[in-house]
Amino acid sequence: MNDDRGMKKWRPFASMPEQYTGLQEVINKQTEVPQPVLTEEQMEQINFTLIEALHTNKQVYLTYYKNGHHITDTGFIQFVDSLGDRFIFIDEVFELKNKMRLSELIDVRLN
Repeated sequence: MNDDRGMKKWRPFASMPEQYTGLQEVINKQTEVPQPVLTEEQMEQINFTLIEALHTNKQVYLTYYKNGHHITDTGFIQFVDSLGDRFIFIDEVFELKNKMRLSELIDVRLN
């Protein structure tokens, strides 16, 4: 009878967690993209959309740049400070308050 050892047979490969960490760092470095430079018109449109979402309490799709990657998230705008380059975004899934810089934004769309 053939006895299956399950995950035990893969145990020797998990003996070097540093290797997995190092490989993950290499993969992350390869997938990094530079932060896009927005035109003045694009920045004005983003600011206008943020203010509209704040006053109407509409849900928005945010695309922002963080650590070499473009991240898209859904939620609500709670506060916008154009002069201070800050805004507060409430995540739809976990309902967490995220303080972000306006300069990190790539795109904002109303839902």
